[in-house]
Amino acid sequence: MTKRLTIDFVSDVSCPWCAIGLKGLQAALARLDGVVEADIHFQPFELNPQMAGEGENLDEHIGRKYGASAEQLAQTREMIRTRAAAVGFTMASTGAGGTPRRIYNTFDAHRLLHWADGQSPGAQLALKLALFEAYFTRGLAPSDTAVLLDAVSEAGLDVEEARTILASNRYADQVREAERLWQSRGIQSVPAVIVNGRYLISGGQPVDTYEDALRRIAAEAA
Repeated sequence: MTKRLTIDFVSDVSCPWCAIGLKGLQAALARLDGVVEADIHFQPFELNPQMAGEGENLDEHIGRKYGASAEQLAQTREMIRTRAAAVGFTMASTGAGGTPRRIYNTFDAHRLLHWADGQSPGAQLALKLALFEAYFTRGLAPSDTAVLLDAVSEAGLDVEEARTILASNRYADQVREAERLWQSRGIQSVPAVIVNGRYLISGGQPVDTYEDALRRIAAEAA
């Protein structure tokens, strides 16, 4: 008998391990077809809530935040690209047009994701994937209205309604409340995969790790 699980995927659209984790989770669920079905809801987490809309050079930001050298940054980028490729996701080495990679404010993206969760089935997942591809694969800014609206269109959602949301403060309070909720539950890093509100799988894990964890949780829930 197929076991239905509820998964809260706490993440940011500018977090590479979140993209890797989501693709790994999807692959694990595909392996568990007939054993596990999942209702996935994307929950907001901002890595840089104070970041200005125009963003900041990524290497400079990471180097200052973690004290990493240029060599360490290059090694980390290569490791992330390799891990992403293993789950079928392309991480570009530069930003749009070959410019240096930047990191951006993502609050508006989270507002749209909150809205998308109340739309058609699968819409929030489609928007999340479109946002990941826009930022990581094409090097576009997830703080830019045009980029966000293109992602909305790719996800099959109402572009004009999204435009109205972005021009207002709609869903701002709900996103901030959700961020506080997950932080109050101890989520301090992402991705964090919470299954049935009880089980935590931390980090962008390999497919096998997600598969084994979900299989155990489904068996226990049964």
